Amino acid sequence: MKYDPTKHNRHSIRLQNYDYSTAGAYFITICIHQRKCLFGEISEGVMQLSQLGQVARSHWMNLPRNHLNLYLDAFVVMPNHLHGILILHGDRFGRAGFDRTSATTTEILSAKPAPTEIPGVESTWENNRNHAKYHALPEIIRGFKTFSARQINKIRRVSKIPVWQRNYYEHIIRNEESLERIRQYIDRNPMSWFMDRLHPGNPNHL
Repeated sequence: MKYDPTKHNRHSIRLQNYDYSTAGAYFITICIHQRKCLFGEISEGVMQLSQLGQVARSHWMNLPRNHLNLYLDAFVVMPNHLHGILILHGDRFGRAGFDRTSATTTEILSAKPAPTEIPGVESTWENNRNHAKYHALPEIIRGFKTFSARQINKIRRVSKIPVWQRNYYEHIIRNEESLERIRQYIDRNPMSWFMDRLHPGNPNHL
């Protein structure tokens, strides 16, 4: 069955009593307020980021600077949403999802991307990783949305205007098969944009 995050997680419900600081892999989808296409456009199956889209991408890439327990896996910034796989780890946490001792998962954890900056865009994150802390998933997402929205609104020269939807979609990745399927979904998302349920012109637009 084809993986569709807006279908399988459309109500954005967190699991009751689940500890979202638990080590594991999580698939995240965050949508722009009112699904407006602020982050660029798709041209011939390739995402062309606007300046605001570059800001969102930069903040996502820089998340590991502030979160000691976080690794990034596949992600993509789309015109009106962002998909990404976040992997939480750390000795103080338990385990969730699939077995993290396999070679494939070990490779995932060692493939952390380097923090990035984009020319002309002010960094609002602390650059010294010595100040980073351990955080649960909701805190990580909340920080990302807060700091990226602040910088986006600064560029737009507006204040107190929502950038992101209040909630977000999440899915706990349980095994390697699911991980690979979601990676493929993320990788192919720009190519299938005009059929995407989040596309403004889709009759099934949510």
